[in-house]
Amino acid sequence: MDTTLQDPLVGQLLDGRYRVDARIAVGGMATVYRAVDTRLDRVLALKVMHPALATDGTFVERFIREAKSVARLAHPNVVQVFDQGADGSYVYLAMEYVSGCTLRDVLRERGALQPRAALDILEPVLAALGAAHRAGFVHRDMKPENVLIGDDGRVKVADFGLVRAVDTVTSTTGSVLGTVSYLAPEQIEQGSADPRVDVYACGVVLYEMLTGAKPHSGDSPAQVLYKHIHDDVPPPSAAVPGLAYELDELVASATSRTPDVRPHDAVALLAQVREARGALGADQLDAIPPQALTAEHDNADDRTSVIPRALTALRQLPVNEDDEPRLNRTSRLQAPPAPAPRRSAPPRRTMFTIIAAVLLVLGVGTGVWYINSGQFTKVPPLLAKTEAEAKDRLADAGLEVGQIEHAYSDTVKRGTVISTDPAPGARIRQNDSVALTISDGPEIVKVPDLAGYRLDKARDLLKDSGLEPGMVTREFSDDVTKGFVISSDPQTGTKTRAGTAIALTVSKGSPVDVPDVTGRDLDDARDELQEAGLKVRIASQRVNSEYDAGQVARQSPQADSRAAEGDTVTLTLSKGPEMVEVPDVVGDSVDEARQQLEDAGFQVDEDRGLLGLFGDEVQGQSVEGGETAPKGSTITIEIG
Repeated sequence: MDTTLQDPLVGQLLDGRYRVDARIAVGGMATVYRAVDTRLDRVLALKVMHPALATDGTFVERFIREAKSVARLAHPNVVQVFDQGADGSYVYLAMEYVSGCTLRDVLRERGALQPRAALDILEPVLAALGAAHRAGFVHRDMKPENVLIGDDGRVKVADFGLVRAVDTVTSTTGSVLGTVSYLAPEQIEQGSADPRVDVYACGVVLYEMLTGAKPHSGDSPAQVLYKHIHDDVPPPSAAVPGLAYELDELVASATSRTPDVRPHDAVALLAQVREARGALGADQLDAIPPQALTAEHDNADDRTSVIPRALTALRQLPVNEDDEPRLNRTSRLQAPPAPAPRRSAPPRRTMFTIIAAVLLVLGVGTGVWYINSGQFTKVPPLLAKTEAEAKDRLADAGLEVGQIEHAYSDTVKRGTVISTDPAPGARIRQNDSVALTISDGPEIVKVPDLAGYRLDKARDLLKDSGLEPGMVTREFSDDVTKGFVISSDPQTGTKTRAGTAIALTVSKGSPVDVPDVTGRDLDDARDELQEAGLKVRIASQRVNSEYDAGQVARQSPQADSRAAEGDTVTLTLSKGPEMVEVPDVVGDSVDEARQQLEDAGFQVDEDRGLLGLFGDEVQGQSVEGGETAPKGSTITIEIG
């Protein structure tokens, strides 16, 4: 049976704005739906908290507070949070919908990846985590399932459901959060987490991309946890012979069992990754591991809240691919040339032809000598080096320092090299110059005063200031007109990095009390709601209820809740009560009769009269056995 059809939210209009189309994932804290924002006409994902958790005020407050924090991470590699709100008992987040697959899908289908592909995926992941770490947050659940690869090739980090502020208590009681294969030793032993646990998890993910397998395995999660505590992650080259030493060093640095030895956050690890890439040659980056295209993959201990699309929709990533099939190219190289036909003695060559041939041979030889005699060299690896270190390396390579430019960077340390022209490893003539781009660190800007501006204008002001519009929370206000900004977070005048997302609180206008229209005829219900300043939508499906067919069975938002003027109330109409056959209980004892009627869905009333005060047998019933009556209605039994 398709459980999606039974989900009460599918087909509904949540908060008068989000049309829920399908359920796509279920997690421990929330259910994720694909929905359409009817105001902006765009597809998005709705993460709706489970009703059992929504009754916990403290949990809801933390859920909303953390959602606001994540929404401020306006980073191209983070799944964005657009909106947050509540509709009756439903507390939700409106998030970016990513069409594509997960890194887990890629690993299952393709096995180990080429080093270039692994680093191409790891770098945007670290950039996203670096933005979170510098904003004061730690993900705590990094794994291939939470790395989304869009159909357009963009890499995004998803499911910040376990995210916590770095400076808050992060220990767990009685359980360990995260997937066991990616947990750092300190998470397992103390249950605590700081940015270095994300660094450890990324090191494990890199190992898995390079080798096609996890570093530690076992018959049970407990065995895997034990190995993470007591055994080092082995070098990837032990599984993939010939893998570059720099990649072994990268994995060893990120997965050290001692947290103090690891890079202190994802930004520091990203700098190491870029330095390692710069030190690798094209042949090392494009080497195809023998584990490529392995079909076997053990993911018994993995769980994910992301349901990916079919791999047939997978964008062709530059993984395990060459410009043309290796077999075809090899076969052409190995194919023996066709035998030349036998000819008679060569004709006499003229002196001119002989001289020309000799000169041609000498010219080619001279060219080869010139190319290989030290006239050319390669640009040394300079990424993440200080300006002074870069100049020294260029001088040692016999190269000049070209134009030096500066640029802002959120991920590259101030005063170090962001890029070079030509790029590291490029072939260049000796004594030529190499241009350097040096990081000035993150650009710092002030949050403008946005109060009193219409939402679209406030967003324009943020972009003009070098900032990004973040999550929008709507609140009732008697003082601020509907659709205009009440406040921002961070507040006006706060200094922050350029590109930071600024959360906005926007007025919903004066509140309107939603009247109770259940049990009313549709026309009367619509008139009453419209008089209150609300719009009306009729749900496509009808339900059985105690009310007559055509009357309102239920409404969303519910009665006595508050809504903004112009909001939509969804009405679900009744199909009438469900009719149930009444069991025949005449002649049965009172207890037996009551039990049968209640099991059939009826309420029971006893009529004993004067003669039945001491009797215990049913003499009659208000609806005869075999007839039907509305489920939930009352059947009176006469006792004599």
